[in-house]
Amino acid sequence: MDPLVAAASVLAAALGIGIATIGPALAQGNAAGKAVEGIARQPEAEGKIRGTLLLCLAFMESLTIYGLVIALVLLFANPFA
Repeated sequence: MDPLVAAASVLAAALGIGIATIGPALAQGNAAGKAVEGIARQPEAEGKIRGTLLLCLAFMESLTIYGLVIALVLLFANPFA
């Protein structure tokens, strides 16, 4: 493999996983904070808030995993072989 292509793949994978984790990380922190605030305001709705929070966190985490998959494809899939 050409060293330039290898270096570009590593750089693209690093940028891709870095960018893919920023959005979900901020959103997860915001969602958790709002859920704690909602539970503090209405303790009787804790079960519904917690269930919704966990579902939303799972969807947000899947976005990060998609970024990881794309980064791994950039690193290990060699279209020039």
